[in-house]
Parts: sequence; C-alpha cells; structure tokens
Amino acid sequence: MARATKILRNFYRDSVSLMQLSSMFAKLPGVEQASAIMASANNISLLKEAGLLGGTIEAGANDLLIALQGQEEALDAAMAAAEAALNQNPPPVTGNGRSCGMAPRSIEMGLGDMVGANLALISTPGEYAAAEALKALSLGLNVMLFSDNVELKDEIALKRFAQARDLIVMGPDCGTAIINGIPLAFANAVRRGEIGVVAASGTGLQQVTCLIDRWGKGISQAIGTGGHDLHRDVGGISMLQGLKALAVDQSTSVIVLISKPPSPEVAGRVLEVAGGVGKPVVVNFLGADPEGIKHPNLFAAGTLEDAAAAAVALADGRRPEEGRPKRPPFAIPPKLAPGQQYLRGLYSGGTFCYEASLLLKKDLGQVYSNSPVDPGDRLGDVWTSRGHTVIDLGDNLFTRGRPHPMIDHRLRNERIFKEAGDPEVAVILLDVVLGYGSHPDPASEMVPVIQKAKDLADKAGRHLVVVGFVCGTSLDPQNLSKQEVALRDAGVILAESNAQAVRLAATVVLAAAGVGKMP
Repeated sequence: MARATKILRNFYRDSVSLMQLSSMFAKLPGVEQASAIMASANNISLLKEAGLLGGTIEAGANDLLIALQGQEEALDAAMAAAEAALNQNPPPVTGNGRSCGMAPRSIEMGLGDMVGANLALISTPGEYAAAEALKALSLGLNVMLFSDNVELKDEIALKRFAQARDLIVMGPDCGTAIINGIPLAFANAVRRGEIGVVAASGTGLQQVTCLIDRWGKGISQAIGTGGHDLHRDVGGISMLQGLKALAVDQSTSVIVLISKPPSPEVAGRVLEVAGGVGKPVVVNFLGADPEGIKHPNLFAAGTLEDAAAAAVALADGRRPEEGRPKRPPFAIPPKLAPGQQYLRGLYSGGTFCYEASLLLKKDLGQVYSNSPVDPGDRLGDVWTSRGHTVIDLGDNLFTRGRPHPMIDHRLRNERIFKEAGDPEVAVILLDVVLGYGSHPDPASEMVPVIQKAKDLADKAGRHLVVVGFVCGTSLDPQNLSKQEVALRDAGVILAESNAQAVRLAATVVLAAAGVGKMP
C-alpha cells in the first residue's frame, strides 16, 4: 500500500471541517485511508501511529497536512482532487450585515467585523487552544473551546479567569451547545422552549435535547461544560455558572444537569446550589446513587431518557414519573441458532456507550468495554470483542488519523461485518447521531453493510438481530424520518432512545438464553 503527503503552508481549517474533508478524501478512487490535519507535533505523532506517515515531516502547526494511503497509481489524482477541494473559495464573510473584503485572521479582526459578538468558538490544535481562549476572554468574549488535549492546569486557569470576569468557558473538549437557538459544533436543530440544560457530555446533551423536542417541548439554552469540568481540581466551575445563569433566565422554567458521576466534593457543591435555584432541577449523573440527590426541587434521573421525560413532565406541571412515554411494541425476532449468546455494542457516542455499559451490567453481568463502568471490565484488545462487549468508537484509540465515527462510518462498518461473522453473536447494538457536523446521510453508509452482515449470518444458518436508535430531530438536515425508514427497511429494530435500545437488546439476548421473554 502506497502513501502520499502534501503540506499546505500557513493554511488553516478548523477541526470539524478537517474531519469532514478527511472523510471525503477517503472516498476518492483508489484511497484506503485519508487524513487532513493541522501539522502540530501531536497530530503528526497520531498519524504516524495510525500508519499514515513515515519518516520526518517538515511542517508546523500553522501548516495543513494531507496524508493519503492507497493504490500507488491513484494517489497523484487523489491528492490533486483533495488539494483542489481545500483551495475552493470560502463563502463570502459578512459582519453586521455587510460584506467583508477579507476573512478575519485573528479574534481581534473578527470582533472588529462583529462588534456585537459575545462568544468565540475555538477549534485549534490543543496545544495552542488555551492561548487563543485567553485572548478571547481578555477581549470580553465567552468561549466555547471545542479543542481537546488542553492540559488540566490550563483549563483551571482559563475557567477561573473567566469566572472573575463574569464570563464562561464551555470546554475544553466541549462538543455540543445550543446558545440562543444556535446549534454549535455537534448539535441538533431543536425547537425553542422552556427547558435549559447544562451538560458535561456532548452526546448526552444531544440525546436529552432531541427527546425533549420529540416529545413536544423545547430548549431555552443548552450549555456544554466539557468532560473534565466536574473533576475535583476544576470544581464544576462551568456547570455552576450555567446553572446560575439558567436560574435567573426568565425563559427557563426547568433545568437539567447531565454528567458522568462527578467527584463527591463537586457533586455536593453542585447539588447544594441546584437545591437553591427556585426551579425544578432534573439531575442525571450517570451511575450515581439517586439516594444522594434529595431536595424538594431536585429530581434524580437514572438514564438520559428518564431525564428528558422528567423535564417534559415538569414543564407541563406534572410529576416527573408521569413524563415517561409509552413504549412501542416490537416484533419478535426469529429464533436464534444454538450458541448465539453475546451482544456487541458499536457506539459513536461515548456517553451512550457508558450508559449502555451501566444498563447491560445489571441485566447481563460482565460487559467488556474500552469505557467500562468497573476497571475489571476493561477490554484488553479494543480491536477484538469478547463476551458481551460495548465499544466507544469515538475514543482517541480509534480516531487517530481518522475522522470521528459520527462523520466517517467506515471503521464501524468494518466492525459490524466482523462481529456478524462471529457465530456467538446474537445482537449488534448501534447508535445513529444526526445533527450539524455529523454525516449528511448516515443510513446511506450503514444500510449496505447491515444488509451484508445479515446476509452473512443467514447463509451460516443464523439470524443476526440489529437494534439501534437515531438521536435526532425532524428539523435536522439529515431528516430524522428518512433515516429511520431506511434503517427499518434494512431490518434494524429501532427504539426511541439509547436506554430503550439497550434494554431491548438485552431482552433478546436473555430470551435466546431461555431467560425471560420478548416484549
């Protein structure tokens, strides 16, 4: 397999755009793998680990690097096409309703064109992101820091600097937010409404906001904090700021908090403040003991679905438990072959994977994962499943040199087909995430491989059950109903939420083992 590289000097694109371009380049004729990145030392190291680079690359963080791997005779044409795509003229830049002659090249220039702006979205390589965030904060801008690989000490310094100036830092590694109705980064198009959300999880925020939209309510603000915000040393600074902002926001009547379990000290502080905001607050700390959430205006939710349902009920003036929707009936799959006993979850969303691990462990016992609930359940080789396994394919181990699986479905498609060839596999469990930044038509990528995987099992005298859910709304650019119809036509059993899909998948496995029965 041949490799080719191209360096574009002093040429910048943000990381979401580069992930989308990498996915597009990988589909060029004769190309097996492709990556377009800013040539920071860390990114170059990741490409070398992924096998896309060899030798020394003379490039810096201000340069854009294209790396292709594939058939030698096809790479010259593919590289020319990739470079042409990058050199396409960007759409005209406007500020305050007027056309600008030149795209801004700094935060200061951007603020000069948009004097009313109060938020900067930063998506530079992690080692430079903190400096850019500090510039934005010093100019009086709130910050959404999409970049990852920002050191914890820098996150603490940035958040304390912002807090002292009545500004907020969402992130680092903040993948989702909806501010004043505007989706930022990986977010969905949801209706406006009276429910506010503060979340340390991007896909967790997406699931809750989408379900709220699906069930007839809307979002006032959805504030992402980044996954490290509730770390003991950070202290939940952004979650507390978001909580306090929603408490005084007249358009917000119900608040939802979402996170994996915070450190005990931070959880205590967040719950103390939440108990005094004067509005109902739904708390979904995945895996946390609900008995620790006790206050007249606090309502513990065990799953993301429970959190959305409780928020909808409270917004309607009902009790939280009255918000749970009726579960649709599911067709009973054909009888599985002897030996089919295991579940394999292949997730693009990290929080969905973690929630699945939590729920499946209760029903199925040990569940291996690269994001396990218990350290003893950590999967030794992430490329090979064992027993019941759920995998977060958005983990850095899988995205080195590759776009995120919400954008590029090739890696998951390969894993689906691999799992289908295992005679012990009964169920494959999937998430499909829609919204801005995600693949424009996920079903078109997934349906052919799902059909191929089911055919493979059928020819071996087995029946492969594929269970999933689509995280999206009717307003998303991918068209929720179109995606669901295509997946159902391919034989996928779809639920409304991750929790529903997980429980259904577990029920299929247990029924195959003669324990329980299908709904």
